[in-house]
Amino acid sequence: MNTDSLSYLLVDCVNGRISLNGHPAIAQPTRHQSYSAETSPMDKIKEMQRFYGLKVTGDLSPETMQIMKQSRCGVPDVAEYSLFPRKSKWNTNIITYRILNYTPDISRADVDIALEGALRVWSRVTPLTFERLYEGEAEMMISFAPREHGDGNPFDGPGSILAHAFEPGPGVQGDTHFDEAETWTMGYEGYNLFLVAAHEFGHALGLAHSRDAGALMYPVYAYTDVTRFALPQDDVDGIQALYGPSINTDPSLPKPPARAPEKCNPNLDFDAVTKLRGELIFFKDRFLWRRHPQEVEPELILITIFWSSIPPNIDAAYENSENDLLVIIKDTKYWVINGYDILPEYPKNLHNLGIPRNVEKIDAALHIQETRKTLFFIGDEYWSYDEIKQTMDKGYPKQIMDDWPGIDGRVDAAFESRGILTHCAKSQKAFWSGLLLSRDRMAG
Repeated sequence: MNTDSLSYLLVDCVNGRISLNGHPAIAQPTRHQSYSAETSPMDKIKEMQRFYGLKVTGDLSPETMQIMKQSRCGVPDVAEYSLFPRKSKWNTNIITYRILNYTPDISRADVDIALEGALRVWSRVTPLTFERLYEGEAEMMISFAPREHGDGNPFDGPGSILAHAFEPGPGVQGDTHFDEAETWTMGYEGYNLFLVAAHEFGHALGLAHSRDAGALMYPVYAYTDVTRFALPQDDVDGIQALYGPSINTDPSLPKPPARAPEKCNPNLDFDAVTKLRGELIFFKDRFLWRRHPQEVEPELILITIFWSSIPPNIDAAYENSENDLLVIIKDTKYWVINGYDILPEYPKNLHNLGIPRNVEKIDAALHIQETRKTLFFIGDEYWSYDEIKQTMDKGYPKQIMDDWPGIDGRVDAAFESRGILTHCAKSQKAFWSGLLLSRDRMAG
């Protein structure tokens, strides 16, 4: 893709100014074309909002500005799972690559492991084989560079654009460039090189971006557990449309995960549910649904669009509405959030709240606005935390079954809304308002 012939939409997220010079999620007319009178910045904002599943208004809503600040790929387009316009692909199933240089952030061995693993993501589901060269010209040249690096598409410093790649072809086509200003890692902190490389190599093989928020080719960076990584089905469909399926099926490979979760799947259970500024927020894997009381359909988006450093598969979340705070818990860490901002010095250790040291994760948390207490559910017991005194209440833990008749198993999620307490356990929900009101199957 000749990206220097494209202009993009740029929004100054601080001052709300718009110009046609920046957001790579929206492909714009080339220099040989011109905008019609109907094509306005508002139209392009609407196009971006549709792509990311936001409410389409054409306005610079806080959600729109937030997503434009997220770390992302530098390849510009709006697509479903799709191919580049010319359906570019390599005309051989043996593709050469060469690593030109290394980032100092991690060891050379780790760079090799990450990049080779990222290539295997694609070779496992296609007939492709990748052969490494140590000199000369390869089809895929891989390098790390900051700012201006000779391809007409300078990087922008830490954050925002992480890397970019070019579609298959001669010369710079097929190459992948990583922004050296980023902090590259093998884990959760910074930016995981394996995940970014796997995405960019998808471009170098001929894939464009996907609208599916669960796809590897979705343009916004989102960390996922690399030890359990499996190429999502949307990406499998896309790459096999170009190269066909693998000729060798390996039964040990993990099954590709489905596309983003379906909100009305009767077997769906949530990682956490909480109220937040009048909305209901449902967490699942890397995603969340936002349900506003005045909207019919909930919005499905990536968690990292709102809070870039929050990991997937959280354990619990609750709103401390009195202080306008959201608390998210994962394993033995917890984050405190105000709006879109994670407060300084977080995450902190969950044991600081008085949770026993032998507890490595909790099942659910429930904040009761009237009493200013937060309940932590762990197995068949629960603890009570006093948000005012910031200490655990005496006499806990207590048995869940003793104090919550009808709850006879582990609690997956819990929240309070309009004085009604809701516990979700094993695809069932129980409503409480002092006495048990009802119990039925979860539904969309």
